[in-house]
Formats: sequence, C-alpha cells, structure tokens
Amino acid sequence: MKKNKLLIVLSVFVITTGFSQTKPKEKFTNQIDFSKAPKRTNNEYPLFDQENKNKWVLSALMSDEFDKKSLDTKKWHPNNPGWKGRQPTYFHGSNVSLRGGELVFKINQHNKEEVLPEGYTHTAGFIKSKQKVLYGYFEAEMKLMNDTWVSGFWASLGTKDWWTELDFCENSPVTRNQQNDLNSNIHVFRSPEKYGGVKEHFSRNKKYKVPFSLQDDYHVWGIEWDEEFIRFYIDGVLFREAENTHWYQPLEINFNNESNKWFGALPSEKSKLNEEFKVKYFRYWSKGKPLEKRSKEYAESYYGVSK
Repeated sequence: MKKNKLLIVLSVFVITTGFSQTKPKEKFTNQIDFSKAPKRTNNEYPLFDQENKNKWVLSALMSDEFDKKSLDTKKWHPNNPGWKGRQPTYFHGSNVSLRGGELVFKINQHNKEEVLPEGYTHTAGFIKSKQKVLYGYFEAEMKLMNDTWVSGFWASLGTKDWWTELDFCENSPVTRNQQNDLNSNIHVFRSPEKYGGVKEHFSRNKKYKVPFSLQDDYHVWGIEWDEEFIRFYIDGVLFREAENTHWYQPLEINFNNESNKWFGALPSEKSKLNEEFKVKYFRYWSKGKPLEKRSKEYAESYYGVSK
C-alpha cells in the first residue's frame, strides 16, 4: 500500500512538472535561471515558443524591424503627443533616429539654443504606436543605456474611463548598482465599474536578479498577455506570471529613455550624454487570428463601434 502511494505521488510529480515553460514555478527564487534558455532558430515566432505551439500570428501592422532610413510614421508617433516628460527631462524628437538597422535613443540632441520649458534641463526620446492592441505577445531585442537613465519598453493608455499600464522593461542598470536588477511592474490608475471600478492608482511591482550586468549586451524582452495572465520573459525565459485582474483595455506601445527619481536616475555633472538606448526590432503576435480581424472585434466589444 505504501509503495502504491509512493508511485502515485511520483507520477503526479512527473505530470505536474512536465508542462512547457509557459507555466511558471509556483514560487520564484530571486535569481533567474538561464540554464534552459531557448535558442533562436527563426524570426517568425516568439523566442520562448520557437515551435509555435501556441499558434502565434505575426502582425506586419504593428511589428517593425527598424531597417528603414527613417521612422515609419504610419506606425509610430515620433514623439509623445501628450506627455512632455518627467522633470528635469523633456521628450524631444531630435533624440530618436534609425541607424544601422536599429532604433536609437540619445540624450540632448536638441538645438542647444532652444529654450526648454521651465523645470527641464535635458531632453530624451519617445515613440508611441498609432495602433492600439489588446492581448498577444510583444517582443523587443534591446541594449539599455550604460548610464543613469531609464530605458523603457511599455504599453499604456489613458482615457476618461480607463487608464492602465504594463511595463515590459523599465530599468536603469547603472544607477546605484542596479546592474543585476530586473524590474517588472503593472499599473492601474482607473477602470470602469464593470472592470473593478478603480479610482486610485495601484501597482504590482516585482524585482528579480539576473546573473549578468543588464546593460552590457543585447537582451530580448517579451510579454505574453491574455484575459487570464500577464507573463514576463527575458531571453525567452519566463520569470514572472501575474494574474490579470484589471488589464482588459487596448493599449499603445511605447519606447523611451528618460530620467526617473524613483530609480535614482537623475542627470548630474557626471552624466554621460553620449550613451544610447538601442532597439533592434519590435514584433507583435496575436494568437490564432490576425491582428486586423481581432482589432475590429475588440473595438466592437469594448467601444461599441466598428474600426
């Protein structure tokens, strides 16, 4: 009888630990394990799912290889149309360019004779997608700034009823010895009564450790987002899974560099102004259906209008 119980326990253990890597461990350790990180064999599917077991469909409408001579303004706003930036850093289109098949963000490329708004001393870059999207997989290969500036890859949208945010990558690895710190955060500022009725901002932030200096090389950031979960990946390795309790709103995609007092990332006399935040590509996959069809369905479902 004891032997049979042992066999049952072992069988359950084998079954429950044999799922694909999209299923995270119940408890994460502080250190991310890269020993089973996947290898890239193609660009058609997400790094974490190179065999496309989840039936991902790559979207040409959203994705960008950044291999043109200038930014594709059919896809992107070349600056943030509604937010100036956190003081003392002002978002300015001069800090965004394409070079060598990459999207490049710099600091202080504006005309030095230009008078910045009061309270701002430096400028940085920002691009925002013109297409909104709900759910799917988002991936970008990036090299973060090697100085005390925040490099960002995130999704957000603020409306009268909705204001939510998913921070895929928000890191300043050179600031206060944060070179091994991997941040992940999800925010809700407001939501309709039907979706929680949030009136005051809250966030769910978690920090992990990586066994390398985050700014020294290119790494692949990915987010898998659906009605039930938000999953965070780096280099194809799942490091966080958060239950989706409020993030049911189509969002815009953002890339930027900036200062941020909460990270201790503020410009000083020692700040380097020649460092760059580089993005090799941004790719978006919907699951099962092309984005164009899903976008129409979402618009009708969430806004009562056709797109």
